[in-house]
Amino acid sequence: MIQHPSYAVEPWRLRETEFNLDVLGQSESVFALANGHIGWRGNLDEGEPHGLPGSYLNGVYESRPLPYAEAAYGYPEAGETVINVTNGKVIRLLVDDAPFDLRYGQVRDHERVLDFRTGLLERRVEWESPVGQVVKVRSTRLVSLVQRSVAAICYEVEAVDTDLRVVVQSELVANEALPKADGDPRVSAVLEAPLRSEEHRCEGAGAVLVHRTAASELRLAAAMDHQVQAPPSLHETVVSFEDLAQYTATATLKPGERLRLIKYVTYGWSRGRSEPAVRAQVEAALAAAVQTGWDGLMAEQRSYLDDFWERADVEVEGDAEVQQAVRFALFHVLQAGARAEGRAIPAKGLTGTGYDGHAFWDTESFVLPVLTYTVPQAAAHALRWRRDTLPIAQGSARQLGLKGAAFAWRTITGASCSGYWPAGTAAFHVGADIADAVVRYVNATGDVDFEKGVGLELLTETARLWRSLGHHDAQGRFRIDGVTGPDEYSAVADNNVYTNLMAQHNLRSAAAVAERYADRALEYGIDAEEAASWSDAAEAMFIPYDDMLGVHSQSEGFTSHQTWDFAGTSPEQYPLLLHFPYFDLYRKQVVKQADLVLAMHLRHDAFTKEQKTHNFAYYEALTVRDSSLSACTQAVLAAEVGHLGLAYDYLAEAALMDLDDLENNTRDGLHVASLAGTWIALVAGLAGMREHEDTLGFAPRLPSGITRLAVNLSHQASRLRVEVTADAVTYQVLDGTPLRILHNGQPVDVAVDSPVTRPITRAPSTTRPHQPPGREPARRGAEQ
Repeated sequence: MIQHPSYAVEPWRLRETEFNLDVLGQSESVFALANGHIGWRGNLDEGEPHGLPGSYLNGVYESRPLPYAEAAYGYPEAGETVINVTNGKVIRLLVDDAPFDLRYGQVRDHERVLDFRTGLLERRVEWESPVGQVVKVRSTRLVSLVQRSVAAICYEVEAVDTDLRVVVQSELVANEALPKADGDPRVSAVLEAPLRSEEHRCEGAGAVLVHRTAASELRLAAAMDHQVQAPPSLHETVVSFEDLAQYTATATLKPGERLRLIKYVTYGWSRGRSEPAVRAQVEAALAAAVQTGWDGLMAEQRSYLDDFWERADVEVEGDAEVQQAVRFALFHVLQAGARAEGRAIPAKGLTGTGYDGHAFWDTESFVLPVLTYTVPQAAAHALRWRRDTLPIAQGSARQLGLKGAAFAWRTITGASCSGYWPAGTAAFHVGADIADAVVRYVNATGDVDFEKGVGLELLTETARLWRSLGHHDAQGRFRIDGVTGPDEYSAVADNNVYTNLMAQHNLRSAAAVAERYADRALEYGIDAEEAASWSDAAEAMFIPYDDMLGVHSQSEGFTSHQTWDFAGTSPEQYPLLLHFPYFDLYRKQVVKQADLVLAMHLRHDAFTKEQKTHNFAYYEALTVRDSSLSACTQAVLAAEVGHLGLAYDYLAEAALMDLDDLENNTRDGLHVASLAGTWIALVAGLAGMREHEDTLGFAPRLPSGITRLAVNLSHQASRLRVEVTADAVTYQVLDGTPLRILHNGQPVDVAVDSPVTRPITRAPSTTRPHQPPGREPARRGAEQ
C-alpha cells in the first residue's frame, strides 16, 4: 500500500513493516487518529523527522484576508484556515545523551500498526544509537471516541544488552514550524505562529498551556498529566513556558528493564468562554481520563468500535485489498464525524490541512449517506451544524438579492471562504445537497422531532432560495440560470441538470414537510401560497435534453460546446486545472468529475433505463476524474447499466485513493469523501441500493473478481444485513422490527431472524464505454 512494499494487506489492520522517509508524509495521514473533535496526524512520537506536523481541533482556525486584484460587491473579504494547535503527541528520548532519531544510528526493526477494531496506533522500534547503544521503544496511541476531549499514549523504553541512562521528555508544543506550501491550490495556506500565549502552568507531573488566536479570537487550552513506572533511579521534573511545557523522566535501565510512561492529553476551545473556564474544562477532562486509566480508555475504545463494526462492517471476499480498504475507509469516516457534535466534517477530516481544513458539499453528498446508515447520530449532528449556520447563509442570500439561505461552498464556520466566485458563490447546489441529506436521514431513522425542527428549517430556507433564484420563462418552464454544478470544469451555466433535479427534490420535500407539520410551518412563516409556489416550481423544472444526440445535456447548451482536445493532452498535464486556464476549460466539453452521472445516482427516479445507459456512455468519454469524488459515482452507474468490470475498476480507484496515493497529495490529508465513496461504490454500486422514500431497494450484481459481499446497515431502528454471492442475495433483519425492502423493484418482507433469499439478475451484455485517452481506470480484473 502507498505503492510501497513495506505496507501489508490485512483485513483489519494497516501495517507498516519498515521505516521509509520517502512516504513519511503519506504515512502520517493514513495513520492519523481522530474523533471528530481532536485530530492527531500519525507523526512519530519523537516529533522528527516529519512530513507535516499536525494536531487539530475541529472548528479552530485563523482568519486571513482574501486579496483581489479587482474587488467587487459580494466577494468574501476573509478566509478561514485550519491551524496546527498545541501538539501533545511529542515524547522525545535520549539514550546516553544520543537523541532517538531514526535518521541516525541504525534502525534494526520498525513497525507501525493501525488496528481498526481497537482504534489504537501501535509502534515497535529497535534502534542502535550512533555509539552502539541498543534500545527498544514501544508506543500505543489513542484518541478517545468515548471521552471527546481526551487522547493518550503509552510509551515504553527497554534497555537491550547494556545498562542505559535514558531521558524521556514529554511535551506540549505550540506554534511548531510548518513546511512551506507549494503552488497547488488544494494545499493549505501556511500561517506562522498563529497562537498567542495567555497562560502556562505546571504542577506535579502535569502542565497546561492556554492560547488565543489573534484574528479569529478563539481561546484554546491543552493539558497533560503522566503516570510512570520505572526503576528506583527515576527522577522527574516539569517546567512550562509560553509555547512549551515539558515533563522529564530520567532513569538508569539494566538490560531487560523498562521505563513505562502513560501520557494523558486533553483539549478544549471556545470563542466566548473565559480563560479560567477553558482551562478548567481541560483540567476536568484530564482528571476524568486519569481516573479512567490507560486500561480503561482502551476498553472503552474497543467497546465503542465493537458496536460500530457490528452495525457497519462490510465484508468483501475475493479481493483482499478492497476488503482492507473499505474497513480503512469506514474507520476514517467514523473518526471524521463521530464526535464532531456541532462542527463541520472537513474534506480532509482532521488528518491534514489540505483545502485549508474546509468543509464542502462533499459532506452531505458522500460522507453523510455513510454515517446515516452506520452512525446516524453523527449525521444528525452534522446537519444541526448546518442549521446553526443558517443566520450566516441567510445573510449571504440577502447580499445576493435572494431569499432563503445561500450556504457556503467551502467553509469552517459557515462563512464563504472561496475567493473565486464562479466555483464558490455560483455553486448553489450545496443547498439542495443539504436538503437531500436531511430527507435521507429522516427516511432512514424516522426521527420526527428532527424533521419538524432542524429538518423543516433547512428544507424551508433552501426551498426559498431556489424559488427566488429561479424563474418561470415564457413557456412556463422553471429555469435556474447562471449556476455551477458539481463539475468544476464548467461554471456559471444555465439549467445544470444536477442542480435543477436536486432543487426539484428540495422544493417537493419542503412542500411535503410544510403540509405534514402545518402548525409548525405557520409558526415558521410558511403559508399555503408559498408552499404551493414550491410545488409549482418543482413540477415545471426545466431539464435540458439533446434530442439529436439522445442524451441529457449536463447544462443547457453543453453538448454544443467544442470537445476538449484529449488526444493533444499529455498525461503530465493532468489535473487540467494546474496546466490550463479555467476560461478554456469552461468553453469545452470536458468534465472534471461526475455531474450528470451523479444526478442519475441521486435522482435515479428521473431517468429511464435507456437514458442512463446512453448518458453514461456519453459522459464517460468526457470525464477525466481530476477529482477524487468521481470514481465512486462512476462505479455506481457503471454497475447499474451493466458494466460490472468497469464498476470494479472504479471501486478500486475510490478505495485505494489514499492507500495508493493516486492523486499524489495524501500527505496533505485523507480524501474523506472518496473514503466514503468506497462504501458507496460497494453498497449503492455492487449491492445496487437505492432509496425510495423510506424504503430501501436493492439490485445486486458482483463482478467476477469479488465472490461475496456482505453489508450491514441500520434502517428504521432495525439492523439489516445484505449478503450477495454470484447467484443469490440474502436479506436478514438481525434485530429491530420487520422491514419491507425492494429486490429488483419487487417488494420483499423480511422478518427478524428470518432470512429471505432471492436470485441475482444477470447483467446485460454490453460494450465497455471509452474514457478520454490516458484517463482509463486501472483494470482490476477480467472484463465482465
